[in-house]
Amino acid sequence: EKHTHRRQSIEKLIEKGEINLRNQKTNPLFAAPKKIVSAMARVCDLTGKKAIVGNNVSFSNKKTKRKFNPNLQLKKFYIPEDDMWITLKVSTSAIRNINKKGISAVLKEAVIKGHLK
Repeated sequence: EKHTHRRQSIEKLIEKGEINLRNQKTNPLFAAPKKIVSAMARVCDLTGKKAIVGNNVSFSNKKTKRKFNPNLQLKKFYIPEDDMWITLKVSTSAIRNINKKGISAVLKEAVIKGHLK
């Protein structure tokens, strides 16, 4: 039942001309999956964790500035309420929160905190 509804909505978009199956930009089958964590925004989508600044400390106790980047993973999650898959760039601690609380609860918290729109 859910898949027929999605198919009908895609067929309506094709009839309206909003989706052209020959055009790679509008064809949903040609959507390029993201596979690598980009260097541009190293921020967790759910917790807002980002790089922090600290020091490298040598044996002689000389200090030089360095960055501590969060451990981000690109991961797909299934949302049963909406019957859809979403891809998020999440930290490993956020993955643990999802395992503990569930994806829906964590998404609601991220929206309330303003990390996710």
